[in-house]
Amino acid sequence: MTAGAAPAATMKAVVVHGPGDLRVERRPVAPPGPGEVLLAVEWGGICGSDVAYWRHGGSGTAQLKAPLVLGHEFAGRIAALGPGSREAALAAGVGRIDLGLPVAVYPAAPIGDATLPARIAGRSNLHPRVRYYGSAAVFPHTDGGFAEYKVVPADQLLPLPDAVDTRHAALAEPLAVAIHAVNRALTAFGPLSAGPVLVNGAGPIGSMVVAVAKRLGARHVIAADVAAAPLGIARAMGADAVVNTAEAALPDGCPLVFEASGAAPALAGVLRATAPGGVLVQVGNLPAAPVSAALGDLITREITWLGSFRFVGEMSDALALLADGLSVDAVMTHTFDLDQAARAMAVAADRTTGSSKVMLRLGGAGGEDQSEQNK
Repeated sequence: MTAGAAPAATMKAVVVHGPGDLRVERRPVAPPGPGEVLLAVEWGGICGSDVAYWRHGGSGTAQLKAPLVLGHEFAGRIAALGPGSREAALAAGVGRIDLGLPVAVYPAAPIGDATLPARIAGRSNLHPRVRYYGSAAVFPHTDGGFAEYKVVPADQLLPLPDAVDTRHAALAEPLAVAIHAVNRALTAFGPLSAGPVLVNGAGPIGSMVVAVAKRLGARHVIAADVAAAPLGIARAMGADAVVNTAEAALPDGCPLVFEASGAAPALAGVLRATAPGGVLVQVGNLPAAPVSAALGDLITREITWLGSFRFVGEMSDALALLADGLSVDAVMTHTFDLDQAARAMAVAADRTTGSSKVMLRLGGAGGEDQSEQNK
C-alpha cells in the first residue's frame, strides 16, 4: 500500500441499525486491497433512500437485515493506494490517480457477469443484480460513504475537474439522475425547445431536472409542487414559472412532462397535464406496493410514459456541467457535521424546515460551508 500521512486506526461512520435507530459509531479503517484505494471522504449528500432506511428500516423492496453505513452521494480525496490501483484506474479509463486526488465515486457495481439482452446493451443501470453503496438490496449489505474513510475500487473513481470542489462533486450522483431523465426525454421527444416543459415535484431531483432542461435547450420550464419552499428553489435553479398545486391545478397541454414527486396520487393530474401525443418521463420513485390512480388519459391521449432509473455514464456529464458553471448551490440548503447526522436526517425528512439537499461534512474541507442552513 502506498500512503501519505497514515489515517487513524478507527473512524466515525453514520450507521443505521433499524427504524429510528441512527448512530455515529467507531469502526476500524480498512486498508485498500488490490485494485482499491482508501478515500478520505469530505462531503456527502443525504438522499431520500437514506431517510427511508432511518425512518422505516428499508427503502422500496430493500430491507435492513444488519447495520448499514449510509450514503451513496459522496466525494473526497485519495488517502492511500492499494497494490495495482494505478494500473486498474488506467485500464478502466479513469486516468492517472495519486495521493490527494479529489474524486467523486460511481456508486454502482454489477454483480456477476450476466450479458444484457441486445435491446438494453450498455444500459448498466438495468443489470439484474447491482451492489449500490449505502444499500440493503443485497446481503451482505453494501456499506456507503457516510464515514471519514471509505475503501473503493479504483475503477469506480471519477477525478474532479479543476473547477469542481468535493462539496459540489458530492451531488454528481443526483445530478446524473436528472441528466439521465432529460436524456430519456431527448430520445423520445426530440429538442426540448419544441414546447413548454413541466416538472412536477421540486425536490432535489426535480429542481436539478429544471436546471438540466434549461441548460439543454428548454425555453420555458414550469415547476410544480405542493409547497412554497421547493418552488423557490426551483425558481433559483432556472424555472420560468411555478405552480403551487395546493392552490392551483397543473397547466394543460404540456408536450413534455417530468414527474419527479414519486407521489402516486399526483399521477392522474400529471397525465391530464400532458398534451395529447406528449411524453411523460417518470423519474420520481413510485411505491413498490399497489396504489390507486386514475390512468385513463394515458390511453385516450396516447401519451408515451417513460421510466427513468438512476443513470449510466451521466456522472461524468454531471461533473462536466458543474465545471462549466451549472450551479446547484440553491439545492444545498443545510449543512451539518458528521456528529450531527441524526439531526441532519431529521431536517432532511421534514419538509417544513425548507430543506432540499442536506449536506454532511464528513472530513476535510473542499468547498466548505460553515453554516447549518445556507439560506
